[in-house]
Amino acid sequence: MATSRKIVLHSLHGHRQELNAIVTQWIRDQVGYVGVVGVDASKIEDAIDDLCVGDGSNSYFMVTASHSSDETLQDAIFFAEQFSGELAGDVSVVEF
Repeated sequence: MATSRKIVLHSLHGHRQELNAIVTQWIRDQVGYVGVVGVDASKIEDAIDDLCVGDGSNSYFMVTASHSSDETLQDAIFFAEQFSGELAGDVSVVEF
């Protein structure tokens, strides 16, 4: 099954090393947007950005966002649903 171009990462446990492999796969799958909500959302967003840029020689463009502690999973999904054009379509929720 193909990965959605839009993902909301629902962080239940905060930043973990496993994120690297997940983001690497999203880059292969050409994910265009990842919004993060939950524990360490801002830290996880920064880590995703760093992984997309890498050493700069072969960076990958992905729109990212982190949602503050007063925003819910539903808020993050609603935000992701607003993208159109190349990022139109379904939103996948990934619990992490």
